[in-house]
Amino acid sequence: GKKVQFGELPMKVQGTHYRSIWYDYKDCQVKIIDQRWLPHDFRIVALTNLNEFAVAIRDMWVRGAPLIGATAAYGVAISLSDDASDSGLKNTYDTLIETRPTAINLKWALDRLLGALTPVSEDELPLKALELAHQVAEEDVGINKKIGEHGLEIVKKIASKKPAGEPVRMLTHCNAGWPATVDWGTATSPMYHAHEAGIPIHVWVDETRPRNQGAMTAWELESHGISNTYITDNAGGHLMQKGLVDMVIVGTDRTTAQGDVCNKIGTYLKALAAHDNGVPFYVALPSPTIDWTISDGVADIPIEERASREVTHIFGHHEKNSIEEIRVTSEGVSGGNPAFDVTPNRLVTGLITERGVSDASEKALAKMFPDLAGL
Repeated sequence: GKKVQFGELPMKVQGTHYRSIWYDYKDCQVKIIDQRWLPHDFRIVALTNLNEFAVAIRDMWVRGAPLIGATAAYGVAISLSDDASDSGLKNTYDTLIETRPTAINLKWALDRLLGALTPVSEDELPLKALELAHQVAEEDVGINKKIGEHGLEIVKKIASKKPAGEPVRMLTHCNAGWPATVDWGTATSPMYHAHEAGIPIHVWVDETRPRNQGAMTAWELESHGISNTYITDNAGGHLMQKGLVDMVIVGTDRTTAQGDVCNKIGTYLKALAAHDNGVPFYVALPSPTIDWTISDGVADIPIEERASREVTHIFGHHEKNSIEEIRVTSEGVSGGNPAFDVTPNRLVTGLITERGVSDASEKALAKMFPDLAGL
């Protein structure tokens, strides 16, 4: 297999570098970290057919817009090795596009593969699809590394105005870390870059109910030796009022052409609190996450409604060492579970992209991505 060049900053679990998805050349299988069990248990599983890929995306064995895109690309490759006919390709596309409605990277990756594979002959399809999937994954790593480099400049600027040795305090929501991408993460990439550059930082990690993905962010920062505190979702505004947050940085599942940002539910409330307290609010934005076909995020982005059970029950590590789900409400209570919300561009200080930091506006985004904006 081809030797993969990792960035200077490998993401490690117990001292070993992992990506969130990879192709195991020895077994000829696509492998993922099954994220349903994180941060309590580190499990690796192989995805071997179309159905397994669809379940992995829909049931959040993999999550995070960039990783969903890469997983879909590998899903196409594996599915075509079973059935490389035209109907096989169409069925693969139709099956995977249905799995999650909000993250635009899913459609981006599937459209890209469909476009590139349509002219390819049937016997060459599986190999060509696998090549393209590797390409999508490698590009994601490169994009996130660049986001970290541009984000580092913002962190440096804030650090230069603080007393020597005092950490830059960042607040983040959900997990936009390396497990949500192929490597590096989006919102965490500037954190890793700052840490490597020797800039002291402290991260306030929102728990992010209902799936408590903040626990994953805390686990990943902890594994890397980055100072962090896990807080309830409702604590952020209070910390900002007290002057304890220097910047907010979050990821995004879909951003509109005018810079409205759709991200995990609760992000909008953080942006409002940041706006009210004069705290800069940044979004780490890989360009495949921009949906150039829509402008008004609140009106036009479909918001995924997930199962009530995610709200009424909670999943965690029992002191007897088992991983269990328990109910937090009384029997029969139904939970509402919109998975995302939209932060209007007026509340966004800047979009940290792989090409630099852009204002959250139609004009600024089109200027930064003239090659994509006309789509």
